[in-house]
Amino acid sequence: MDVEGQQNHLKAYGVTYWTLEKQLKVNWLLNYRGGSFLLPDSEEIQRECQIRGVSFEVISNAKTEEILKLISSPSENMESVILEKAPKIAVYSPEGLKPWDDAVTMVLTYAEIPYETIYDEEVLDDALILYDWLHLHHEDFTGQYGKFYRAYRSASWYIEDKREAEALAAKLGYDKVSEEKLAVAQKIRDYVVGGGFMFAMCSATDSFDIALSADGVDICEPMFDGDGSDPGYQNKIDYSNTFAFKDFILERNPNVYEFSSIDMTRKRQIPKTTDYFTLMDYSAKWDPIPTMLTQNHTALVKGFMGQTTSFTRDEIKSNVLIMGENRTNGEAKYIHGIKGKGFFTFYGGHDPEDYTHKVGDPKTELDLHPTSPGYRLILNNVLFPAAKKKKQKT
Repeated sequence: MDVEGQQNHLKAYGVTYWTLEKQLKVNWLLNYRGGSFLLPDSEEIQRECQIRGVSFEVISNAKTEEILKLISSPSENMESVILEKAPKIAVYSPEGLKPWDDAVTMVLTYAEIPYETIYDEEVLDDALILYDWLHLHHEDFTGQYGKFYRAYRSASWYIEDKREAEALAAKLGYDKVSEEKLAVAQKIRDYVVGGGFMFAMCSATDSFDIALSADGVDICEPMFDGDGSDPGYQNKIDYSNTFAFKDFILERNPNVYEFSSIDMTRKRQIPKTTDYFTLMDYSAKWDPIPTMLTQNHTALVKGFMGQTTSFTRDEIKSNVLIMGENRTNGEAKYIHGIKGKGFFTFYGGHDPEDYTHKVGDPKTELDLHPTSPGYRLILNNVLFPAAKKKKQKT
């Protein structure tokens, strides 16, 4: 899985997942040649690699023992983690075509990793217990319809989305979309606390935390829910309810395409040509979890924009790990934390290979980006629940 040795990093994750589905174990060699995978040798696995265009090497038992001995050495920042079972994956996403794409569903499809799509009805019906891993699609859990009001309130897709959301909320027994979305966010919170793994990108990150923090507080203006917001609602926000963020200031203006001060999009002062973020380096033996989540063939990853591009460092809770950052710009891009018995990862930006992906833009063709470091981070999270867990020592 290093730079020179792999022609298709993304599909390599799919082959690994496919191997786990065959009830075979895989060793993930953390920090060894870009986080390589050690699979049992068989003609079937070799053939699958060839079909998918994945580079591999066949090594002897003696060479395998040599590699594992090297990795186990106390002087090497490496570790071998056993992947035991293919995790069952759910993508939280509405039905029907939307005027934007979702990086996670695109890369899962490209890597040929199976997933099931669920939405509010299934979540509220406790279907999450059936899954090991949950991805939150580009979503607004605050009931403000993505803050698209100023630019798209006359667009047919916006009008239809609003109508469908209101109809679904009413069907499920809620007076407002914001109340229904809060109930969904709380179910997802309970899923994580109970031991689930949740991954979110773009606006699903901050809007999820904002919804939890505004429990019992109306933060929606009349064009969103038909009545005014609570007076002085900023002072009623409860940061203790959130997963990752603290001390943020909500954006009150419905015409501003922004939820709060968490997002760095409007505060950034960096040109595209120098927009990169750095992955943190962890001790593989002592901190295997963040090491797994940051495996890559480069420590420097191209930045990319989104409604929520990145996170203000000062508004991230102290118990949350910043795994990828642009220190010069004072922003965190990729963060991870523990909630109860479960885990969550938030990844800023919309599409790792489309710098300013806008509503209506064509989707990224991953055949053109088979070695994408930005997309690899998503797939690290997909395989993480398959790992035999060791107690984190930090």
